[in-house]
Amino acid sequence: MTTHRLGIIMHGVTGRMGYNQHLVRSICAIQAQGGVALANGDRVMPDPILVGRNAAKIAEIAKKHGIARTSTNLDQALANKDDTVFFDAGSTQMRTSLLAKAIDAGKHIYCEKPIADTLADSISITRQAMKRGIKHGVVQDKLFLPGLRKIKLLQDAGFFGRVLSVRGEFGYWVFEGDLQPIQRPSWNYKQAEGGG
Repeated sequence: MTTHRLGIIMHGVTGRMGYNQHLVRSICAIQAQGGVALANGDRVMPDPILVGRNAAKIAEIAKKHGIARTSTNLDQALANKDDTVFFDAGSTQMRTSLLAKAIDAGKHIYCEKPIADTLADSISITRQAMKRGIKHGVVQDKLFLPGLRKIKLLQDAGFFGRVLSVRGEFGYWVFEGDLQPIQRPSWNYKQAEGGG
């Protein structure tokens, strides 16, 4: 049995989603279980480098989870040929330029949704990845939730009849302020701040 190292440049792990879902519940959990088992008995072990603007924050996170590598220099991290995957969970406003830079550096891409704040930029960055032969993917955790799969099954079976509109609310509870105080003033609910 051989263990294969997978170097991952992780950007945006100081935010709630990047930290909880992607670093702690994914990368650290995979490390704790000894990597991902392959069909031939080998294992793949992720080896992240945490990249961010705030050196103190990423150093604190790295220390807490036993991660050896951090940097505030994305260009330097992208230049390391031993790290082949770029992951981004930072602000959507920055994502397109970060993905373009990582693709130009030859890194495979995995990122939070959406990949851009316009359709044109989404298509452009996807074409750039395809042209370079870069493997690329976007977190689509909501598409495969049991409730959504059931709704799709019912819709395909004609249960709802003619659908005129749909409203879906996902994630954490968001209160509008009419019956309870407004909740979730976070940037990811404000289009002007990169969410929306």
